[in-house]
Amino acid sequence: MGITLKAARVNVGMSRTVAAEKLEVAVSTLRNYEIGKTYPPVDVVKRMENVYGVSYSDLIFLPMYTE
Repeated sequence: MGITLKAARVNVGMSRTVAAEKLEVAVSTLRNYEIGKTYPPVDVVKRMENVYGVSYSDLIFLPMYTE
């Protein structure tokens, strides 16, 4: 069963600000990942696995953001 990036972050009790710091990205960058506007590079995905405690295969990346 998959989990969205936002849900993975919320499940570990992190604000977007704290998660962005731990992932070594800007808060706006993390927001863009969570809404599907952009996709994280492999190194950030690996940090997400560690920080959120979720494997890549369980993460759901939303479809590209359209505005």
